[in-house]
Amino acid sequence: MQHARVKAYRSGVFAETLAALLFRLKGYAIVARRYKTPVGEIDLVALKGRRLVFVEVKRRKTTGDAAWTLPAKQRRRIVRAAQYWLSSHPDFAGHDIAFDVVLTAPLAWPRVIADAFPVDGQ
Repeated sequence: MQHARVKAYRSGVFAETLAALLFRLKGYAIVARRYKTPVGEIDLVALKGRRLVFVEVKRRKTTGDAAWTLPAKQRRRIVRAAQYWLSSHPDFAGHDIAFDVVLTAPLAWPRVIADAFPVDGQ
């Protein structure tokens, strides 16, 4: 891999690890990490009680930059990947589904946007 790609990959893995730690501190169990489906990847799947959260982690130079990186097309991809995950894990049918986004930037505490977009992905 090219040096810049390796650095970006490591930065992304670090951001996802930080987000997982943050969710664990909030009382969530991490059910899946970096789950790959034919329709896309889910960064984290977390569970707290009946709330099942599909988490998208965005790392940019600033949290403001990260906030602008989730267009409708990507939201639909995340919803499709979540539907695929749910079809593969029927034990979670009937849980309250949510989509959260974690914004990260160097030297900044991650910011969680709970229920960042509706379940239909629009």
